[in-house]
Formats: sequence, C-alpha cells, structure tokens
Amino acid sequence: MNAKLKGTALLVAGMVVGLGLAAAFIWNPSDSMWIDHFLGRTHEMGDTTGASEKGLYTCGMHPQVVQEGPGDCPICGMRLMSVGMQAGGGEPSLPAAERKILHWRAPMNPNYVSDKPGKSPMRMDLVPVYEDEAPTEGGIRVSRSFLQNFAVRTTEVQRGSLPMEIRTVGVLAHNEEKVVSVSTKFEGWIEKANFNNVGEPVNKGDVLFEIYSPQLVTTEREYLAAMAYVERLTANGAYPDAIERAKSLLKSARERLRYWDMTEEQIEALEERKEAGRTIRFLSPASGSIVAKMGDSFEGMKLSPGMTILKLAHHATLWAEVEFFEQDIRHVREGQTVSVEVDAYPGRRWSGKILLLRPAMNPKTRTLTALVEVANKDLKLRPQMFANVSLRAGGVSNSILVPDQAVLHSGERAIVVVVKAAGLFEPREVQLGIESNGMQEITQGLSAGETIVTSSQFLIDSESNLKAAISQLLSERAGTGTSGPPMSPAHQH
Repeated sequence: MNAKLKGTALLVAGMVVGLGLAAAFIWNPSDSMWIDHFLGRTHEMGDTTGASEKGLYTCGMHPQVVQEGPGDCPICGMRLMSVGMQAGGGEPSLPAAERKILHWRAPMNPNYVSDKPGKSPMRMDLVPVYEDEAPTEGGIRVSRSFLQNFAVRTTEVQRGSLPMEIRTVGVLAHNEEKVVSVSTKFEGWIEKANFNNVGEPVNKGDVLFEIYSPQLVTTEREYLAAMAYVERLTANGAYPDAIERAKSLLKSARERLRYWDMTEEQIEALEERKEAGRTIRFLSPASGSIVAKMGDSFEGMKLSPGMTILKLAHHATLWAEVEFFEQDIRHVREGQTVSVEVDAYPGRRWSGKILLLRPAMNPKTRTLTALVEVANKDLKLRPQMFANVSLRAGGVSNSILVPDQAVLHSGERAIVVVVKAAGLFEPREVQLGIESNGMQEITQGLSAGETIVTSSQFLIDSESNLKAAISQLLSERAGTGTSGPPMSPAHQH
C-alpha cells in the first residue's frame, strides 16, 4: 500500500514540474531569441512596454554617455535628457505614426546599428532613430520646446571699436625715492630723545635727539681755540702770513663741524657762546613720518658712525606695486597713465604713472611687477592699502565683436553657435582677438549681421557632436553594408 502511495505522489510531482517547465518555456522570461524562433514569435518594439517607457537618454555635457531610462550623468551629475525628444525635453516634431524610422540602434552602444528591430549584444531592445532626428545638412535642428525650456537667447553680430582695458590689483608702499635714513658720522650716546614712536610726523629741522660725543666736543674746542688765535693775531698786528695761516686752521675746524652735520646756525651759536656744550642737538634732515627705528628706546643708546637710527618717509607720493599677468604684458609700458581706486574711499580715483617694470617675472604668481607713482597730496592714501588698478591700452576699431559668453572654449578650439534658420543652428569654429569689458573680438569665422546664441549654446554644441558622430557611423555602415560594430569607433568631440 505504501508503495502505491509513493508511486502516485511521484507521478503527481512529475506532472507539476513538467507543466511549470512548459509554461516557463512558452513565457520565455529571459527573452531568448532561439525560444522565440522555435515558437514562431518575432521581436517588435511595440511589443515591449518597458523599453517604450524608458527610452534612450544622454547627457548634454557628455554626449558619449547614453543609457536606457532616465538618470544622472556619471561624469558631471547632470540630469540626462531624452534623445528621442531632441535634447530639449519637448515632443517630437511629428506624430509617431507619421515619423519614418531610419534605423535601429543599441541604447547602451550607439555604434551598434541595425536595419530592423531586435536585441543588442547586451540583450537589450534596439531603439528606433527617426528621420527627423538625423543631423541636418550644415547644422543641427532642435525643437521649439528646447528653446523655451532652456531660455536660449540670441544676439546679432556687430562691428565696432573695442578699447583695451586691463584691470589688476596692487599694494601701496612707501616711495623709496623719498625714504631718508637718519644716522650720525661720529660716535656718541643719546641722552634725550624727542621722537620714539613709529608713525610720528617729523618736520625738517626738528630736534630728533640730543647726543653726547667726545669727538664733537673736542672739535668744537679746536674751533673756538682757532677763532681766538685769529682774533689775537689780528689785534696784535701780526704778519699777514701768520694771520692767513691761523684763518686757514679756523676754516678747517669749521669744515669738520659742518661735515659732522652741524648747521650754520649751530656754529654761529657756538661762536656767540665761546664755550663748547656737552651735548649737541641732532636735527631732522627731512620731513616725513617715522617708518622704522632701531631698538625700543633711543635714550641711552650708543651710536656708531653710519648706524641707521631711524627712517623717515614722506607720503605726499606713494608707490603702488602692481601685478600684471603674462597675457597683458604686451600692452604695458613705462610712462603709461593708470587709475587707482581703494576700498576706503569708494567712487574716488587717483591718477598714477608707471615708473618702471621689474626685469623678471614672479615665479610664484606668474605676474610682472610694475611700480606706479601715485600723487597723495591730501595724505588720504596709506601704505599697505589694497588698490584696484585699471589701465587703458590701444584697442581695436572696425572689428567683429560678440559677447564673451557666446564663445565656447574647447581646448585649442573656440566655437560660436550661429543661427541658420528657425530652430536650425550651426556650431562654427572662430579665431579670437582681444577681450575687454565683456566683449570678444572675432578675427575670423563670423560676419557682421549674423545671429549667434549667447546662452545654453553648450547644449546645442553637445547635441551637434553626438549627431555628427552617429551620422559618420551610419555613412561608414552604408559603405560596408554591415550591421555590426565598426572596426574603429566614430570620432566624438
């Protein structure tokens, strides 16, 4: 009895397994072509709803990225656009029933093209390429919805003059020609200082400090002795030769005092006192502000001949250290007038002149430093201020001019998208001239009166590159008569 039950169970299980395998064979979930061929079924694009829902999508910035279904570009992260909607997100220009299919291609490999529907080598349904999606002779056609969705703007190419204006930056600094170093020509000790702080204003003739110098005291006494000797010889009626020799000694002592920076007034005061003072007042040789000094305090400091005690700089004129980039050097020369602005006084401009250009470039910033002299009579400008500098150089006249945002830079090429007709555009390579004030000179490739695209032109150029690559591929396929992948891939920009 048990043997009969086991036999019946095995028979039922075998029938269930057989029916399941038959259903799976007829259903063909893996879309095997040999099963469909055995059953007499064919692959039609209209029979697969999944492919029609997904469609073919590509990236406007990277036309080599093509995939089935929407998503994001793996290179730049932009949202992919439908190829069947002509890169503009709009509907095809003709109803699907009236559109003529040129060929079929693989959604993941545009190089795989077939003249009939079927499966790609990756087992994906081929997608149709319609006649109105093929590249237009001499340009690229886009839908009206593309122009609206991406706010494509155009402008007319003009002919006119373009002044060359260079804008750069600089830092204000002391006028090195007006910086004076204060030092003594004799040894001594400062006993009293009247100026101790950096930034204090000093006028020419002000007493900077009082200094005691044994050498100076000795020379003063020699001068007084020589003066008394001359007076005595003159009063006693000595020989004229003796009087002349005494006067020569007096003159020599007076010259030494002057060489040690004693003024005529100080020497005359010494003659009136007829007594050498212990200290002498050291006067400022120039007017300006103290910009540097030695030590924390002057009083008690020992000075040696030639030692720089402090530095004075007059700020009636300043120097601006201005940086010019390499591409602007050919327009810059010494003697040119520049305009200087600072953030502290918006709306006000100072005039300056280029004094000299450094002989070498700055290796870190790749710029050339120019020294610009700026008049600062009211002393509003301060050293170390940040300055905006503008320079007008010789521009161009009667030239083709376009907005600089209309030019697409692609490596060594410059592209401008020209409007050929309504919805028809032509990416055209041009030669560039100078650029200034938001305008670009075109030396070759455009004519006055043509209309160009000034916004979203990179999308049109990308679509043009994609369709040009597909068109080249189809031409090669037509010559060989094959439907498989070509021996070498089509060139894509």
